Amino acid sequence: MELERYYLEFMTIAIAHLIAVASPGPDFAVVLKNSIKYGRKTALITSVGVGTAILIHVAYALAGIGLVINSTPWLYDVLIVVAAAFLIYIGSGAVRSPKPEINSVGGLGSAIDANSSDTTQIQNEQITSRKAFVIGFMTNGLNPKATLFFLSLFTVVISADTPMLVQGVYGVYLALATTAWFCSLSLLLSHKRVRAMFSEKGYLFDRIMGWVLILLAVHILTSEFLF
Repeated sequence: MELERYYLEFMTIAIAHLIAVASPGPDFAVVLKNSIKYGRKTALITSVGVGTAILIHVAYALAGIGLVINSTPWLYDVLIVVAAAFLIYIGSGAVRSPKPEINSVGGLGSAIDANSSDTTQIQNEQITSRKAFVIGFMTNGLNPKATLFFLSLFTVVISADTPMLVQGVYGVYLALATTAWFCSLSLLLSHKRVRAMFSEKGYLFDRIMGWVLILLAVHILTSEFLF
């Protein structure tokens, strides 16, 4: 009987998570941006950062800190402002993405060849693996929507009688499932044929994604403070 209850809980969590993770948001925008601009390795590391941040949400939910956040409006407001500021910071950098220079033979010095190896970059600039991980981790860790999702999950869906160990297993699944989803997305978006389409206009795509991140930040702020 207990196993059946845990199974039902798990299936509810899995379905809710699938719907949530598949919905476009800051995580998707950041992974998409890094996949196109920096390539497969950076996108995968960013995805691992996003998935790892899930453990932070699970940890404070299990520790009961989530209840403190939920019952302390000003603390949640601070989280929203910090999250929006972080997205604006990333977005503003992307908006200022420079146009690649034309080389002496008339080609784009940073252009990618559709037949070249997967590691060829659209642009000459690159970021470190550590920075890619931090970007993914911070984007998800500061996402107020993720905070609300996990507060609801661990206070409404999961019974208070469910052992901490079982809840921990749920949390590990959520982290692994999130990582798997975004890694799969990274593999698709960083494919050389997909990246080749952005070879000459990659800087424009980067600027567009920068504005998307900024608009997401504005949406987070307005939806929480104006409505």
